[in-house]
Amino acid sequence: MRATARQAFIAAVVFVAVIALALALWKLRLLIALLFLAFIVAAAMRPSVDALRERYRIPRGAGILVHYAALAGLFGLLLWLVVPRAIDQIQRATSSERLESQARQTTGVKHDLLVGLQNRLEDLPSGAQLVDPALELTVTAFEIFIGFFFVLAAAAYWIFERDRAVDLVASLVPRPRRRVLRDTWALIDLKLGAYVRGQALLILLVATTLSTIFWAIGMPFWLLIGVFAGVVEIVPVVGPLAAGALAVGVGLTESVTVALAAGIAVLVVRLLEDYLVIPRVLGDAVGLSPLLVLTSVTGVALLFGEFSVLLAIPIAAVIATLVDVVVLDKDPAKEEVPTVIFAAKDAETAG
Repeated sequence: MRATARQAFIAAVVFVAVIALALALWKLRLLIALLFLAFIVAAAMRPSVDALRERYRIPRGAGILVHYAALAGLFGLLLWLVVPRAIDQIQRATSSERLESQARQTTGVKHDLLVGLQNRLEDLPSGAQLVDPALELTVTAFEIFIGFFFVLAAAAYWIFERDRAVDLVASLVPRPRRRVLRDTWALIDLKLGAYVRGQALLILLVATTLSTIFWAIGMPFWLLIGVFAGVVEIVPVVGPLAAGALAVGVGLTESVTVALAAGIAVLVVRLLEDYLVIPRVLGDAVGLSPLLVLTSVTGVALLFGEFSVLLAIPIAAVIATLVDVVVLDKDPAKEEVPTVIFAAKDAETAG
């Protein structure tokens, strides 16, 4: 009886501890998501940081600062090139006089859409009614800035501390499994880094290509739509569909011909991306089927909210890699990772 009572007590303690840990992790899910995002950013930077150290003897700390300075410069250049034109296009897009003039010149469904949009713009709050929303928006922007700074700082620290973390985890597993653990960790790191660098290239390529095409066909607000189409590339499956729908919708305000040309442009760019660009740029960086990607995006969004959609594919890639190694008994050292800007495996070996 005493042994049974002891076992029941231990089982109850373990059960309560597991529940408490699960609740704690759920409460800290935002922090965990930011840390995971920092690990992804670090994985994307690590090959180039190590290359700078090996080839030019630049310390890791200085190499990280070079990356952040380049990121800040690119962001500043983007603001200088895009924001003034975008603001002008937004002002013209939301001008009541312009909408009213277009509504008078059109009939049917287009007329109803323009009139409805004009009525909604007239119902927007103004003056003192905007104080509270503006304050709330300022607080939200400050929180996003803090989160962004936290991610960059954590990514920098993780580049220095990752090897120690791997050694610590490896010391907790049996010696014969340590090589597999290290290779698996390295493979996940390489996949995440290749995926992030590839996505950055795709965003730049899609935004530039579609903006140019939209300008050439006379699409209203071509810059806004093109940049939007590039940015939503980070949202799998749903993003490109949203970009196509928006392009066609905006094109309809001009003419059916412009809308058709915009839809064809988005479709052609997407097909070229799927069959030419992605296989050459990303290859099998994450090794996920379209069905698994769609399921992962939906599941992560339902469980953790819209923000976590950005992490859906990386999370699925980590899980899929662990399944390949643990369940299917694949050798992680023999798995190939595509070269995206940097030779990932060579950089990892050099590091």
